[in-house]
Amino acid sequence: MSYRISLLDKSPVAQDETPADALKHTLHLAQQAEAWGYHRFWIAEHHNTSRLASPSPELLIAWIVGQTRRIRIGSGGVMLQHYSPYKVAENFNLLANLSPGRIDIGVGKAPGGLPLSTQALQRGGQDNASFADKLTELDNWLSLPAFHEDEDVETLRATPLPTHSAARFLLGASLESAKLAANLDWNFVYAAHLNGDKNLMREVLGAWRSRSQRETVVAVQVIVAQDAQKAAELANLVEIWSVELENSQRVSVASEAQAYAFARQAGSAIKRIERREPSLLQGTAETVQAGLAALSQEFAIDEFIIDTPVSDPAARFQSLRLLAGVQQAASVSEFTAEHEAW
Repeated sequence: MSYRISLLDKSPVAQDETPADALKHTLHLAQQAEAWGYHRFWIAEHHNTSRLASPSPELLIAWIVGQTRRIRIGSGGVMLQHYSPYKVAENFNLLANLSPGRIDIGVGKAPGGLPLSTQALQRGGQDNASFADKLTELDNWLSLPAFHEDEDVETLRATPLPTHSAARFLLGASLESAKLAANLDWNFVYAAHLNGDKNLMREVLGAWRSRSQRETVVAVQVIVAQDAQKAAELANLVEIWSVELENSQRVSVASEAQAYAFARQAGSAIKRIERREPSLLQGTAETVQAGLAALSQEFAIDEFIIDTPVSDPAARFQSLRLLAGVQQAASVSEFTAEHEAW
């Protein structure tokens, strides 16, 4: 089964580099991803961290889309709980006007940071709407038709209205998220890079396909290197910590220090903390490509969103270049085999 590959970038700040360096690497990677044949390039949203330089995907989308030509550019994703759906709709309608047919709006439910940044982002807001209500409101703003004659003054729209709206994606790893996306007729991205439990993925994707005719898209973590040993060394640097607090909050963070910081900022004691084995594909390009092909076959996946959790820009670029090369070779081989069968 054939499938597309796309990228998720977090603008990681490498050791001895600045956030400005990280953002330049993100732009360069987007331009290379276009040349290598990736389908989309998405930017993540993270707050109050020295490790990542992308708190505002919309700004980076505008910067990158003007310096690329074909590849789709989007968010992976906007953390909607912090914002006015109307303002988010305005931002993405503006982007869709800047580059018609190339903009994706990916929306997520996670906070994108620790409690202090969440409190700062939501300070002054009086809206207690649920995430589902906010997503429904955002969908409505994105779906309204153009003004009729003499309607401008009396009607509210998220202007400027585009001729080609941004493609809509909900990111999640739960039955609730899959059902919500299907009910609103949005695309759904299963976040296997955050939760690689295959039983859960099978259940969620099964529910998704029973409710929607849209494609199956899955985000995965991938590390590719010239040899398996180097890939393993890079993979060993990836940390995922699960934290459960006494107040029943649960979160996954990227270090033990972040776990304890989350508890302090949330004002609750830690009930349980453990380091999880990262859910990622690692190895040579051929090994990883075989793993993706197997997942695609098992779960009928149409597209993978690739997250490479490597801060060193050279290693990250090489990983994604190697994967693109072997993927292109596999596509050519599959195309040739199909035509020979004719």
